[in-house]
Order: sequence, then C-alpha cells, then structure tokens
Amino acid sequence: MGADDKTAGTDALKFWSNRPVEIDETKTAIGKYVSLDCEFVGVGHEGKRSVLARVSIVNYYGAVVMDEFVRPEEKVTDWRTWVSGIRPSDMQNAKSFKEVQYKVADILKDRVLVGHAVSNDLKVLLIAHPKRLIRDTSKLAAFRKVSKGRAPSLKKLAKEFLGIDIQGDEHSSVEDARACILLFRKFKDDFQKLEQARESKGYLKKTKGAKANALVPTIEEA
Repeated sequence: MGADDKTAGTDALKFWSNRPVEIDETKTAIGKYVSLDCEFVGVGHEGKRSVLARVSIVNYYGAVVMDEFVRPEEKVTDWRTWVSGIRPSDMQNAKSFKEVQYKVADILKDRVLVGHAVSNDLKVLLIAHPKRLIRDTSKLAAFRKVSKGRAPSLKKLAKEFLGIDIQGDEHSSVEDARACILLFRKFKDDFQKLEQARESKGYLKKTKGAKANALVPTIEEA
C-alpha cells in the first residue's frame, strides 16, 4: 500500500474498532465486491479546482485492498486538510496519477463496484466501468427517503442506517469506503432488486451483447 499503516489505520481502523460493525481485516482476498472512495486537494487560484490526492479501495469485509496517495501534477494551493485529511507530508511516497489509475482499473476489472456518487470518482480517475457492475449508495430509493428524495450524504446514511458518525472532522477515504460497503451489505437485497428492475427495463441492453472485453474498466485519455 502507498499510504503507511498509520494513515490507513489510525484515521479509520481506530474509529471503527469500538463500534458494532462487521469489519473483518483478516479476510484480505479482494473478492467480487469492492468499495471505492477518493479525497481531493485544491489547485489553481485560491485552491478552488479539485484534483485527486488519495484513493482507497476496501473489499466486501472492509479490509483495505488499496490505499494510495496521488501526487498532483499542479501546485497544491489548498490542502483542505480540515476536510480531506491530507497533508504535504503525505506526498513523500505518493504515486503518479497514471500509476494509481492503472492499479485501480486492474482491481475493478470484472468486479462489482460500490461507492457513494461513485460516478464522480470514476470521472476524476478517467475510468469507465460497466453500469451493471456499479452499486451507488446515493441512488437507492430507501436511502433517498431520509433526504426527501434528494441524493443523501454518506454521513447522513451512516448515521441513519448504521448508527455511526463519520466525517466528524477530517475525512478518510478508507472510512468512507467502509461505510459504503457496510450500507451495501445491509441492503444487498434492495440493491439486487434495483439492478433487476433496471435490466427488465432495458437499461443494460447495450452491454448484454457486448464482448468480454467490455467488462474491463476502460482507461480514458485526458
């Protein structure tokens, strides 16, 4: 892993250790399901433009599969540490965008991807993933009820359905990825029904006859 044990641990593992959640780090195999989350820093004038700075992936049981810091190609003008949890010192062992991008694409290949508004993360990573292999916690009807039909925040979902508080201070992409996979596990049947409904309505018509390589996440050129 690119981020050291302290980064991947104290900001996430310590948080979860006292709570009644089913994180099992002994089950380290990647498996069929993975959960992805990213953190960003600011570049440009007043740091208003966001660029990727950290990518974390956990498996079905919440064990860390990947946790890498990404070296921004532009000068960082706002580390956003108060929300991103990222500091200049984290860049000492950071990888290039391309290195991280290819590693993520390799992990995602043929796997079900779980995330919160995960299309945004994929867009930043310049990776295309088959829609039928995506489970987005921001789109489940049961979750949207708590925000009056709007896309709910992950923080709100974690509190409402898992009974835990996340993102209290600095964010952790490991912590957020774990919250997503726990929500998915708790409502797995609902996600399955949603996917079946999409299939019956023909949402996946284009992919049904696709060749095998259509299942491979596509790396898009910037």
